[in-house]
Amino acid sequence: MDLVSLTRRLVDIESISGNEHAVGEYLLEYLTGLGYSASRMDVSPERFNVYATIPGRKPTVVFSTHMDTVPPFIPSSEDGDNIYGRGSCDAKGIIAAQIAAAERLRQEGSVAPALLFLVGEERDSQGAAVANRHAPGSRFLINGEPTENRVAIASKGTLRVELVARGKMAHSAYPELGESAIDKLLDALQQLRSMELPTNPEVGPSTLNIGIIEGGRAPNVVPDLARAHLLYRLVGPSDELKRRIVEAAGNRVEVHFVLEIPFMRLRTIDGIATMVAAFTTDVPGLSNWGEPVLLGPGSIHVAHTERERLAKRELGEAVDLYCKVAKKLVSG
Repeated sequence: MDLVSLTRRLVDIESISGNEHAVGEYLLEYLTGLGYSASRMDVSPERFNVYATIPGRKPTVVFSTHMDTVPPFIPSSEDGDNIYGRGSCDAKGIIAAQIAAAERLRQEGSVAPALLFLVGEERDSQGAAVANRHAPGSRFLINGEPTENRVAIASKGTLRVELVARGKMAHSAYPELGESAIDKLLDALQQLRSMELPTNPEVGPSTLNIGIIEGGRAPNVVPDLARAHLLYRLVGPSDELKRRIVEAAGNRVEVHFVLEIPFMRLRTIDGIATMVAAFTTDVPGLSNWGEPVLLGPGSIHVAHTERERLAKRELGEAVDLYCKVAKKLVSG
């Protein structure tokens, strides 16, 4: 199997979250051609997960990652050392490495692998939620994310928050006749930015990103509506943090908690280097797919960037590592 060619082919199929149909169709055809029993797992119209097994064998280890990418689409390229393009490390190179590892394990006969490729990880993990209702009872799940071929001891959770401020429109020449929603929103954001966040001594601090701010009608109109979308990275339970967010925001804005993916501790593998995943994965949504391990080639530091890339050497090493981990898990 030519890992570089397969990775580039996958990168060149645009699959921004919500538009995974074409890459799903390609993987169905590709895996069927390799002799797998490959099927769709419908998530919504025109969106589906891909699940592939060895005919006649119940899987003991499932390799899984996601097919979707963040925008914008960036086609593949390569030089002597790296593959470039959107999804090269997050996570289409991982798809290629997992297929190659499953093929090697199938030929050796020591482990019965399966493959699960999901939609929607970059947005809301909707594909994982659907997959969790159709789990086959496998013993172990090896989930692929860019961990630099190290096993994650934990992954931070996600808490998405929407703030909505409401005011009263007026002519900007007479601001005293109106009530600025943007001023209210800015005051609330300043309080939230100055709030001390939880820290976990093993995995580090919670963090806050103010990702979107929107509002207003025109420069000469006192704004009656403004919104902000925030993302916290969780390092433990969220109940106390939620209470403090509401308290800090006060009565200036409405606070809506729109998505939560919990913080997770994960198992390690003897003899393999470890790391902490400061990002969120599909693992919390795949609890019925077996005991999870989080592992994959590539660095999260270049994912979602203009020069996203994956080292060819690391891609090849990932195949060996996936096989090694699968065997260790099954052997106990």
